[in-house]
Amino acid sequence: MKKLAYFLILILTAGTVLIGCRDQKTTGEKIEDGLEEIGDGIDDTAHDVEDGIEDAADDIEDAVN
Repeated sequence: MKKLAYFLILILTAGTVLIGCRDQKTTGEKIEDGLEEIGDGIDDTAHDVEDGIEDAADDIEDAVN
């Protein structure tokens, strides 16, 4: 749940940056930047989930031994 909150904060921050930016970007550039930020957020979340699964697997292995 904590990771989901971080992801949503990332999306809201990205949206705020894109809207509040004074730089005149084309729509295509804005879309590309937004997609890159979302992709980075998804990648970070996936790595966090992977780490959590590995930790859980290690805990289970320790409990079995």
